Amino acid sequence: AALSQRQKQPSLQILPASSIQRKPVGHSLLLTCRPDVPDTNLISDLRWNDNRNMTILPKPMNYYYPLYDSKGRKLPTKAGQTSPMIYTESIAGGTALALIFNSLQESMAGTYFCAASYSVTEKLNAAVVVETYVAITWKDAPTDQRPLMGTDYIVRCEVTANPPATVDWLRNGDQIKSSGRYVIENRGLLIKNITEADDGAYTCRAAVMSTGELKNREIRVEVQIMPEVQRLPQVMDAVEGQSFSVMCNATGKPVPEFQWIKKGTQQNAADLDRFTVNAITGQLDIGVVEQQDHDNYACIARNPAGHSESVMKLNVLIRPKIIEFINITVAEDLEAVFVCKAFGRPAPEITFRRYGTVEEYSIGLQVSDDRIILEQSTDDEKGETIGTLRISKLTTTDDGLYECIARNRGDVAFKVGHITVEYRPIFDHMKALPPVYTWEERPANLSCFAQAIPNATIEWRFNDRRVADLYDQNLRIETEGLRSDLIITPRDRRYYATYKCVANNRLGSAEHLMELREARIPEIVPQAKPRIVSATSITFEIMPPPVEPGLPLTAFSVQWKEQFQSDWNFAANRTWSPDSPYIVEGLRPQTAFSFRFAARNVVGLGQWGAYVDQSTPRRSEPETPRILHTPIQDEEEDSDPIVTSPYADHFDMRWSIPVDNGEPIDMYRIKYCPGTKVNGYWTEMEEHCIEQDIARMTNYEMRNLQADTYYRIELMAHNAIGFSKPAHVLMKTARGESDHSLGTTYDVYPAGFGGFSSASRGPFAARAGTPRDATLLLLTVYFVCRFVFV
Repeated sequence: AALSQRQKQPSLQILPASSIQRKPVGHSLLLTCRPDVPDTNLISDLRWNDNRNMTILPKPMNYYYPLYDSKGRKLPTKAGQTSPMIYTESIAGGTALALIFNSLQESMAGTYFCAASYSVTEKLNAAVVVETYVAITWKDAPTDQRPLMGTDYIVRCEVTANPPATVDWLRNGDQIKSSGRYVIENRGLLIKNITEADDGAYTCRAAVMSTGELKNREIRVEVQIMPEVQRLPQVMDAVEGQSFSVMCNATGKPVPEFQWIKKGTQQNAADLDRFTVNAITGQLDIGVVEQQDHDNYACIARNPAGHSESVMKLNVLIRPKIIEFINITVAEDLEAVFVCKAFGRPAPEITFRRYGTVEEYSIGLQVSDDRIILEQSTDDEKGETIGTLRISKLTTTDDGLYECIARNRGDVAFKVGHITVEYRPIFDHMKALPPVYTWEERPANLSCFAQAIPNATIEWRFNDRRVADLYDQNLRIETEGLRSDLIITPRDRRYYATYKCVANNRLGSAEHLMELREARIPEIVPQAKPRIVSATSITFEIMPPPVEPGLPLTAFSVQWKEQFQSDWNFAANRTWSPDSPYIVEGLRPQTAFSFRFAARNVVGLGQWGAYVDQSTPRRSEPETPRILHTPIQDEEEDSDPIVTSPYADHFDMRWSIPVDNGEPIDMYRIKYCPGTKVNGYWTEMEEHCIEQDIARMTNYEMRNLQADTYYRIELMAHNAIGFSKPAHVLMKTARGESDHSLGTTYDVYPAGFGGFSSASRGPFAARAGTPRDATLLLLTVYFVCRFVFV
């Protein structure tokens, strides 16, 4: 072993052991030079020389420079040293020297030498060749590319490599060949007139044959479409004080985002108060429109492919405001000029109408009244309109309220004004007044009120002399407001005369004559005739005596006694108001009576007259009750009236108490049956009739009725003598549902034969006479269908 050690030749060994080191540009490389000698202590001057045979220096030391001194003061900043691209470093306790390439460059290719001295005199050398190559590098090959539709687009895939790489293309796994719309270029794949159909995943494949390197670059291509905004209306109206919304629509890929710009100020609408912009849907909202919002607005749609815009003008409509409409006062027969001023955008149109009417006056001369002309002047720049209503030859009928109407596209405004027509005094409302009556020196009041604008002053004249100048204590004037009263105390007959009321204002005067007459009691009643006579009452028809205007009758009085009595002082009496029935009640049956009549007014009772002798009949059954329901239909003279029930299943029957004819009524009997009318004949279903005796009441509630059905009702009053003649009425129930059913019992007759039995027809059929077979057949079919199957 010792001999082998002495025979070993000193050398330098470079690791890795390959004499050629091939590495890609940009990578790091570590080469180690290690002496292979018997005694490493004898090695000196170990070094590396570069490809230009220049000694490679070791890495310099890095120094720390403090930022602050001991007193906390900031020190000037010193630039630190950067690490060299290539340097040496002693390793393994100083027995080996490493050559370090931080990042290989093409210029670093070449032969590198490791040299050392052994035992001072022996020179040792070793060499290694460093070869560099450029690896496949994606210089310009974005993985996500978005071309614009319709353009010639190069799907970028630029590769650098040394040795150069060859590039081919695949789409969805299939190789693309240069032909037609596809051209493979150095910079990438050219696609002519690209469309959405060209969307997809493309593979750019680079290969270096000499090194065997192969790399794939997956590129996603999504064709983009530039936005296109649908054209907005050129002008849109918004009403001041109201909200406003407009939608902007656009197409594009990817989906564009929206922006609204106020063109006049170039402001983003989303930044303005009261404005809201939805960037996704393109909707522009204005919470409350103001006049300053009047401007042009652009809707801009953007996506990565570009932008598009459309402009519309927002026309802010200012709702009409009537700024002047002043009441006027004009004298009769003159011309009234009624002016109404209004403001708005656009300038409003003004019309007029009488307040409370619908029809408005039209511009120009009115067809219905050529005295009225409507004029209008408009200032579009200021948004003002003046409407003038001219009424010539003014009359009192023109007095009243008028409405000014201002309208534009934004709204309608109304304001009411008044035309006061001045006119001289008139007494039209007093012309139909009757004379004033008094008697026995009672004071009388003559009231005078003149219609006039302005108000009139009133004076009284008697025998063409001013009453105020007569100083007569029996003539006293009292004035309250616009009314003047002349209080007359007629001490003698000369005061029963005609008085003159004179009214004056600045437009003229008017006179009205008023007469004071002496009132007298009514004349004798000329005639009275008995109209209805019963055992205990008589209804009279009285002919009134003639009356003077303003002195009406206030009552009629009657006295009666039995004929055998000669003295009227013990006669019974009664008084009626003129508009009431003249009925004398409480008479004794089978008795002869004498009656006399007189009329009464405010003065007193007139003389007795119109003597009548009348006897009452014997006691008998009551009179026919009067049914209190108003008929909806009166048919032929001998037919029953028809009334309706508001309910489907019940009816409240009401009647008045008839005359009892000497014996008190003790009950009523009511009978009602369902029935119908076919070919003019009324008939009934006797098996469903209901008869009920009622105590002394004047109403009865019929229950469990069938809906939409006719019932014939018969009502009689009863006293000790017997039943009255029946009162009849037909009642129809309302449509709807009722719980009561008429049942299923019915008779079936052969077609064309037979008929209802007399027992089943009842009083309805008796009134109808003898129906023919055809009628009976129709009735049979009707009852089967109507009452059984409904």
